[in-house]
Amino acid sequence: MTGFSNPSLVKKPNLLIAAITLGVILNPLNTTMITVALPSIQNEFQMSSKDITWLIGSYFIISAIFLPLIGKLSDFYGRKKIFVFGLLLVAISSFMAPLSNNMLFLLGMRSIQAIGTSALYPAGIGIVRNYIVKNQHRVIGTLTLFATTSAALGPTISGLLIKFGGWPVIFYVNFPVILISAILAIFYIPNDSKTTEKSFKWDSIGILLFSGLIFFWMNFFQDLEKGVNLWVLIISLVVTFFFYQFEKKKVEPFINVNFFKKNVNITLVYILYTLSTLVFFSMLLSMPSYIQSVLKANSEITGLTMLSISVFAMVITPVTTRWIERSGYRVPLLSGAVVGILGVILLFTANHASPIYWIFILLSIIGLSNGILNIGLQTILYSFVSTAESGMASGLLMTSRFIGNILASSLFGISFSSGINDENLSLMIIVLLIVSVVIIPGTIFMTKKRKQESLAS
Repeated sequence: MTGFSNPSLVKKPNLLIAAITLGVILNPLNTTMITVALPSIQNEFQMSSKDITWLIGSYFIISAIFLPLIGKLSDFYGRKKIFVFGLLLVAISSFMAPLSNNMLFLLGMRSIQAIGTSALYPAGIGIVRNYIVKNQHRVIGTLTLFATTSAALGPTISGLLIKFGGWPVIFYVNFPVILISAILAIFYIPNDSKTTEKSFKWDSIGILLFSGLIFFWMNFFQDLEKGVNLWVLIISLVVTFFFYQFEKKKVEPFINVNFFKKNVNITLVYILYTLSTLVFFSMLLSMPSYIQSVLKANSEITGLTMLSISVFAMVITPVTTRWIERSGYRVPLLSGAVVGILGVILLFTANHASPIYWIFILLSIIGLSNGILNIGLQTILYSFVSTAESGMASGLLMTSRFIGNILASSLFGISFSSGINDENLSLMIIVLLIVSVVIIPGTIFMTKKRKQESLAS
């Protein structure tokens, strides 16, 4: 178990932080870079909408499962080793994926890539907590911000580069990031120190149940386009029930369900974060295909248009941070939710005759909302948990983000199963409007409880 902490071993902390920052952006970046390449991949491999959904969704499923698992493995077997090993897996998959001659091989390489990138965030957070003392929370917040904003930049990067090398370029672009991160990690992250105080205990049944839970729910949501599959729904509920019953009795569970049960406000943060991610990623996933297929824009124009959602999310983040410091959580979070509702409502005006600049404006509004909600929910989460719990809390936050991504990919498959057009876009927007409205009462309840607890303390 890696339990040794000695900040004096770090000679150049900024380079250590740079190594981790470059590593943690690879997961969200590869989550969204593929969106602009989907039409090309679909045409080359003659893939159906369901195949495309699995190409995207499998990445989320694997990430959601391996993020907490690898986080625990890095605690016991060495965070630097896990971090470098994760970079190696990403390098191998990024080299092999462009050589794919069928959908199954490409799916396999994406799966390896998901495992590798999932190792980088939890191991990186552990390294920061072990060796960075000064402004530690600010550094962790910066890593989380980079992880979120890099997801938004994915479509823009791939859109600008695809015209030069086709869809394989979304894998080649990883190599400079991997190389720099690996060099910095090898030279500036201290070697792992192990103790034998405690041995790692595999919660194999918990892992299998959680994997089954994610898999069956994914199947259920995908099949909604054909109607409610009662048997899949029953299996999903049964697996979820057994997972909860088994994990709550475990001394060292794979997912600490008792933590959610005892902390209602924290649970609510994760739910709201999942819902806001659902709205945000639905835009990142659907609009590149819509802009290319319906508005007939090329990949470069598509990438530049998608830049709006990331730029405005990044610009509003520091503004929101200062806003929260002055006025607390309620007003900023409610404002973000209201702006999100406005943005989703205005999406109903988008159609095949819409000019590109109007789509840019609509995505900018969604970006503003996501930027406010993203930093607001993260900030209020860390106000609810102690320093000792921050590692687990951040890991579960990333898992909730991937659950939101899974739901978004399922919604994409359902909405556009019969093709990408104005009518199906409107169907997706209706669902997103309902989700956006639900965020309001959850925010009111959560900020009310936060205010009461602050007064009590």
